[in-house]
Amino acid sequence: MPRTAYVSTYAPHRCGIATFTYDLATTVGDREIVALHPADEPGPYPAEVHHRIRRDVQADYVAVARALNDCGVDVVSIQHEYGIWGGNDGAYVLDFVRALRVPAVATLHTVLRHPTLSQRRILKDLIDASAATVVMSQTAASLLTHAYAVDPTRVEIVPHGVPDLPLVAPDTVKPRLRLQGRSVILSFGLLGPGKGYESAIAAMPAVVKAVPSVSYVILGATHPDLLHREGEAYRRSLEAKAAALGVTDHVQFVDRFVGRVELGTWLEAADVFVTPYPNLDQIVSGTLSYAMGAGKAIVSTPYAYARERLAHGRGRLVPAASSNALAETFIELLRDPALRASLGRRAYEYSRPMVWREVGAAYARVFARVARAAPVAAIPLVSMPPIRV
Repeated sequence: MPRTAYVSTYAPHRCGIATFTYDLATTVGDREIVALHPADEPGPYPAEVHHRIRRDVQADYVAVARALNDCGVDVVSIQHEYGIWGGNDGAYVLDFVRALRVPAVATLHTVLRHPTLSQRRILKDLIDASAATVVMSQTAASLLTHAYAVDPTRVEIVPHGVPDLPLVAPDTVKPRLRLQGRSVILSFGLLGPGKGYESAIAAMPAVVKAVPSVSYVILGATHPDLLHREGEAYRRSLEAKAAALGVTDHVQFVDRFVGRVELGTWLEAADVFVTPYPNLDQIVSGTLSYAMGAGKAIVSTPYAYARERLAHGRGRLVPAASSNALAETFIELLRDPALRASLGRRAYEYSRPMVWREVGAAYARVFARVARAAPVAAIPLVSMPPIRV
């Protein structure tokens, strides 16, 4: 197995890509981490973090790339999302990859359907400089091929990894969270605008009227960047919306970043999971992937990733920003346990290739192939004195 360096946000930073990278690197093994971080967030970091890049310090990118060239790494795994890299539209990723002499594999967490010229150029240049590119859905791969003119033979599809949770009855888990006797709808992830939680909260008066035992749980801390800029203003606005609609007792905010074990418990306790995202071009969702891995009955707006993953009866799609459609679907599912179980079972069976041991094995194959194909550095000829006899 080639030794791999992962370049990404990383714990203790709280974001989905940091969690993804920890799970991937831990599963594949024989790794070291390059942590991308704001200059005012220096750590502390776990022992596997051997290098750090201050996000907005351009010189760090070339310096760390050169260090990786000389430290016995065989492959560099780059996690790409525009916002985690420094420079305009994350342009400093190109300084990094161009300074590498070690082959790189780029995992794309965002593929924009309508990028700016700058965003398109940066992504194209990153792909061109990488030995392989990984996306998490067929939709993303097709978008690269048709909208970005990327050679399809250079694109790998590896699904978003999920924990290997058992398929359990929610009522057996609810007492651990003091939710016994409740019908539970769940959303989770870092809190911030763009998740569509307003629509789900707006659906709750009708749902409460039909299913008085219902609770909608919004699990997750406020996104650290939003918290730095605005504090908890957005969370307060959601709480105010629930109060104005008279459903405060049926909307529960769990304001913390939870680890894998606690997250698994919340997922297992949920009857219905919802991603009401308004951005219909969203190309991947770790939260939806996790819900499938837990065998949940999922309700979602029809963004690109959800359309692909929830096809063929693996979930329910409703129009974006339609609180009425959300309410009708919640009520139908909460009143019909057999339907919930059927949807959840299909999602669970579909998700088995998405558990981390399978995803890690797929990445390991990509890394090994790229390492084998890398050119061997030429050994310089040394001038020898003539042999005298």
